[in-house]
Amino acid sequence: MTAVLFDFSGTLFRVESTDSWLRGTLAGTAIRLAEAEVAAAARALEAAGALPGGGDPARVPEELADAWRIRDQSAELHRAAYTGVSRQVTLPDPTLHDALYDRHMHPDAWAPYPDAVEVLRTLRERGIPVGVVSNIGWDLRPVFRTHGLDPYIDVYVLSYEHGIQKPDPRLFAAACEALGADPRRTLMVGDDRRADGGATALGCGVHFVDHLPVTDRPDGLRPVLDLVS
Repeated sequence: MTAVLFDFSGTLFRVESTDSWLRGTLAGTAIRLAEAEVAAAARALEAAGALPGGGDPARVPEELADAWRIRDQSAELHRAAYTGVSRQVTLPDPTLHDALYDRHMHPDAWAPYPDAVEVLRTLRERGIPVGVVSNIGWDLRPVFRTHGLDPYIDVYVLSYEHGIQKPDPRLFAAACEALGADPRRTLMVGDDRRADGGATALGCGVHFVDHLPVTDRPDGLRPVLDLVS
């Protein structure tokens, strides 16, 4: 393998916990809740699967099903889908739903996996081009810049900027073309076997990692270094 593509959420970065997400959102507003209210709201949001990047909800409301399937194809669909899930939870102030969505796009809401910098730096030292291919509805580049990973990324191919989403092979093809890489010598690294596995349609190799909290996956990316030349 002579080029590597990485997924974003659950692969290079992990979003904060639902509790932290809610508390971080509240800190940026004038809304003040008792500790018991915060804890109860966090539990309800967690149960609904409302946190973007935290994993798919166990159940998507029927009225959101169509938007949910194509949520990563535009910024508008992405916001509508996730705030729609969030609104299944009654919060003390309805403006919190949009504030929560805005919070999840902030670099402070994300942490790189412990070995991400090491792996990306080593790939750069070896002269291996690297791309990020993500199903997402917003610009994640500031997250990479804030956490110091941007210098190691050659291209970003984001679903909402192309109007297509993984597993559509066209998204992986766009990344390979931007890198000048042969798909048959390109490795896709991700945590979603269906979405990221779409790269195999082009002949790419695929390596999967577990979508775990950063403290539970200290070295899940290091095997990538053994898979590339």
